[in-house]
Amino acid sequence: MSKGTQKKQPTIDDLCINTIRTLSMDAVQKANSGHPGAPMGLAPAGYVLWTRVMKYNPKNPDWPDRDRFVLSGGHASMLLYSLLHLTGYDLSLEDIQNFRQWGSKTPGHPEYGHTPGVETTTGPLGQGFANAVGMSMAERHLAACFNRPGHDIVDHYTYVMCGDGDMMEGVSSEAASLAGHLGLSKLICLYDDNGISIEGTTGIAFTENVAKRFDAYHWQVIKVKDGSDPDAIEQAILAAKAETGKPSLIMLKTHIAHGSPNKQDTADAHGAPLGEEEIKLTKAELGWQEKKPFAIPKKALTAFRNCVKTGEKAEAGWKKAYLKYNRKHPDLADAWVNALTRFMPKGWEANLPRFKPEDGPMATRAASGKVLNAAAAIFPSLMGGSADLAPSNKTFIDGFPEFQKKSYDGRNIRFGVREFAMGAIMSGMFLHGGVRPYGGTFLVFADYIRPAIRLAALMKLPVIYVFTHDSVAVGEDGPTHQPVEHLAALRAIPNLTVIRPADATETAHAWRKAISMNNSPVALILSRQKLPILDAKQTACGVDQGGYLLSNCKGRPKILLIATGAEVHITLKAQEILAGKGIPARVINMPSWELFEENSAEFKNRILPPSIKHRIAVEAGIPMGWERYVGPGGKVIGIDGFGASAPGGTVLEKFGFTADKIVETALGMLKK
Repeated sequence: MSKGTQKKQPTIDDLCINTIRTLSMDAVQKANSGHPGAPMGLAPAGYVLWTRVMKYNPKNPDWPDRDRFVLSGGHASMLLYSLLHLTGYDLSLEDIQNFRQWGSKTPGHPEYGHTPGVETTTGPLGQGFANAVGMSMAERHLAACFNRPGHDIVDHYTYVMCGDGDMMEGVSSEAASLAGHLGLSKLICLYDDNGISIEGTTGIAFTENVAKRFDAYHWQVIKVKDGSDPDAIEQAILAAKAETGKPSLIMLKTHIAHGSPNKQDTADAHGAPLGEEEIKLTKAELGWQEKKPFAIPKKALTAFRNCVKTGEKAEAGWKKAYLKYNRKHPDLADAWVNALTRFMPKGWEANLPRFKPEDGPMATRAASGKVLNAAAAIFPSLMGGSADLAPSNKTFIDGFPEFQKKSYDGRNIRFGVREFAMGAIMSGMFLHGGVRPYGGTFLVFADYIRPAIRLAALMKLPVIYVFTHDSVAVGEDGPTHQPVEHLAALRAIPNLTVIRPADATETAHAWRKAISMNNSPVALILSRQKLPILDAKQTACGVDQGGYLLSNCKGRPKILLIATGAEVHITLKAQEILAGKGIPARVINMPSWELFEENSAEFKNRILPPSIKHRIAVEAGIPMGWERYVGPGGKVIGIDGFGASAPGGTVLEKFGFTADKIVETALGMLKK
């Protein structure tokens, strides 16, 4: 600055933007942990979006017609926390000061259900982007189902903010491709194009033309050369909102750690505090007048808190419009409330199909398709599809259209071969509210969807995963398509309920349980091959218990035979053979470990009496985990390696999944 010149007086925009920056710097510094750079660079975009554009009410974070905001780059959480506090959500300055501390409302990455105003749990890059696609799909579906001329009760946008890391992760590409195909014009992505990642500049690994990629995905691409210019950002968002045929990508050229004399535009500012001295220099560079950390100028707070009045006015206007809608379309209004509240009519289970032994044999995937269609007739909010495997997964709802660009009221989603995106999109749909999503693929591809399942379990979202072709019985496709370790891998995810039904009847009960769940995702594990249908009296309500006595014996049993899914019927045959040899055995069906563990110790001991040490577990997967039920003296008939290519029945026989093998194992155990 030359002699005699003066720095320009900061505007209210500058003051508000720098308040976000300084809160972010100070919180990360106090925690001695976090990511200050991205919040500093994105502060102008966050400010514009939350004060000039977005529709929301801080005093009612769950208002149904609010705009959704997803911070896909969850490491920039202090940007979101600053905005939530400043605009009047139930997040105090003390919460900001307790960033990343035990029990605080401001964890290292945003967590749904933990912090008011946080729409989804983000952190693993790319998943938030896909969540946002799901939210936008839900909005379009509900708008198509419930809006009527002059009565738009569903009319909001989904905004997602992401960075270079999100763009590199494959799940964002999968989701962006589907979003462009579907023409989700109310989906707007603000891309923090700062050219920096943890290891250095993105040029060391990421040199693709993102704009051309998204143009190829059928997105509108808008470039903002100066990501610190509030007016330019606002104009870009308005241009995105004006586009009615495509989702929009706004590429913001920003500077990581904007204003830091020594760390701006460097990787040093990505994931570590700036340091006390650098913060002083940065605040001076920004023209910040406050001396104490966590300072919020009154003018800035007043400007931000105007969002409360604006939000309350917007919601009040929507409520008036909804009352008119209710008077004009009372049946639709009732259905709308039912969808939002996940209403379940009394006795709905009676409408699910009932199977008899003479109906079989039947693959549980086929039974699942019948049950799904019956449930869909009861619950209009149930919608979903498959990762290009609907004919195999039996996930198509008959008589209803596909969810496509010109038929958003459709309930059958064509996810394409995009398992990971499908899972994250399902979570976004549920988080939006009003729909109950399900999605199917082969069990072996649970590997591709697993990260999305993990976050759904973390958020306690009762989404439903339909996994078919559940064992080496897949047959000729060979070990690449035969799941072996996948049941154990799914059971290892906390708060995921895994159910592997033994027949068609249990499949109906498994769906009933899945639909009834409120705080846990459910994985249904279903067979490709046909299975006998057991006597319904034997299997009634057994799924709810997770494990139960399926077939008793005369007198005190000498051995317990425990099985799941497709291996239950051969275990029953083994019981008959053993009985013929004078050896009493009980058959325990255990379709769900997680549900079984919810029972009392007394119940579990009644099903698995501690005094009976001879136990055999039978499951076409790796034995890992079964030791908790068979004990040190028990045996597990499982698979220690991978499968093989041959007809399914042959593969099962070669790997020992026969009644004779179970009997042989039992006799050997009893001899010892």
